[in-house]
Amino acid sequence: MVVFCVENLPILPPKMAIIKSGKVVIILAGRHAGKKAVVIKNIEDGNNDDKRFSHCLVAGIARGPRKVTRGMSKKKVEKRSRTMKPFVKYINVRHVFPTRYQVDMDLKKAVDEADLVGDKKVEVKKTLKKIFEDRYLNQKDVTSEKKAAGSSYFFQKLRF
Repeated sequence: MVVFCVENLPILPPKMAIIKSGKVVIILAGRHAGKKAVVIKNIEDGNNDDKRFSHCLVAGIARGPRKVTRGMSKKKVEKRSRTMKPFVKYINVRHVFPTRYQVDMDLKKAVDEADLVGDKKVEVKKTLKKIFEDRYLNQKDVTSEKKAAGSSYFFQKLRF
């Protein structure tokens, strides 16, 4: 879509360079409003007749891990961290709020776009739950300090 101004120079729509894969975002509208998610894929221009707007594929946490204290045993900590419930969906770019945090979880391999229809979506959610649990329990094994901060922010409950 190109719009022309008075001098017949094209005005291009702004590019969504802020929302890249691996960026932690907050969902602003819909069922998962107020939840954190990670961008898997960003589609800047609408790809077909179904979605003619900028949208992105996100994977997030619908229900986060339960509170853990220092006095709890390892078994109890693992049990409380298994309560995570992931979600995967396409969402309009205007309905997400990008944060300054990045996460280096490899979600592109776990979420294939063809698998998001029907019964395969349940399998995708199971693999996402396993990835999220592994990262939550092993947050100290992150490559850089910046990615570690993003990982810890992603698993914290949003306070507002």
